[in-house]
Amino acid sequence: MSEANILTEIDEMQQKALQVIAAVDDEAALQTWRTAHLGRSAPVMQVFTNLSKVDKELRPQVGQRANQVKQTLEAAFAERSEAIKQASLQRALTQERLDVTLPGRRPVHGRLHPTIQILREMFAIFAEMGFQVFLAPDVETDDNNFGLLNIPPYHPARDMWDTFHTSTPGVVLRTHTSPGQIHSMRANAPDPVRVVLPGMCYRYEQTSVRSDMQFQQVEVVAVGQHITFADMKGTLEGFARRMFGDNVQIRLRPSYFPFTEPSGEMDVECFLCGGKGCVICKGSGWLEIMGCGMVHPTVLRNGGYDPEKFSGFAAGIGPGRVAMLRYHIEDIRYFWANDVRFLEQF
Repeated sequence: MSEANILTEIDEMQQKALQVIAAVDDEAALQTWRTAHLGRSAPVMQVFTNLSKVDKELRPQVGQRANQVKQTLEAAFAERSEAIKQASLQRALTQERLDVTLPGRRPVHGRLHPTIQILREMFAIFAEMGFQVFLAPDVETDDNNFGLLNIPPYHPARDMWDTFHTSTPGVVLRTHTSPGQIHSMRANAPDPVRVVLPGMCYRYEQTSVRSDMQFQQVEVVAVGQHITFADMKGTLEGFARRMFGDNVQIRLRPSYFPFTEPSGEMDVECFLCGGKGCVICKGSGWLEIMGCGMVHPTVLRNGGYDPEKFSGFAAGIGPGRVAMLRYHIEDIRYFWANDVRFLEQF
């Protein structure tokens, strides 16, 4: 085959390919064209494959011309691809209908966490009783968390709290909000004090549907002259009835805490099972929502009050437990799981 014939065939390949691509108007057809004219089996690509069969004198001219055609076809493909994209975009713009008179999309508003909602309601209830909010730190000294609350280092009651210790000796994450009793009394002594202390508590213990290793607690403290156990009972029952309704069933039973004497725990009927017994109430039909008692004379003295002249009561309420009863929540761990499906319900 002469040099002229080979070069003519290559030119015809280019002309034919350009004619076909000029009529292509969609992406699928364009890809088909690319396979037919630039793929491994395309005529121009076969020229490179069979170049060794061409006379040695013709190979440089044939190879150079075939390469020029290949570059031309690649440029034509890129140009046509961009034209098809622009045409598709133009069609989308001309076919879209925008009604500017329609109202815009409302932004999604955040919500208060369910425990925050309960805390605010608790604050409002105790505010009506004359209590103020007092804040205390999450990180405490061992003395504030235990020693000043009548729990010296050798006291076996320390086993009741599985404590998180920090790298600094004698510094712990508070296991309860009771250290706030000392802070609030020392901040107000010798004047009477009536405060609620909200905050996070931390205990290194097994989690379950009714207890977690990190939880909110609200300490209630009232110190003054002539405060009695009846005052405590009336205050806490009044809180429970305002939170759950006048007909709620409540029981106050004896318990033990080193920093109160006498001590008790308040239970509320389990609304999740209607008192029949479930996992949350451990089959008892009751769920404890707080520990309470009269402030121990030693704690009063450590707080700056003379126990011969002053008395008081304290209680530690679990807002998580209150929220579980209020909203019929079956697992206390939902509160800190950050599951938007759960949180959006509130």
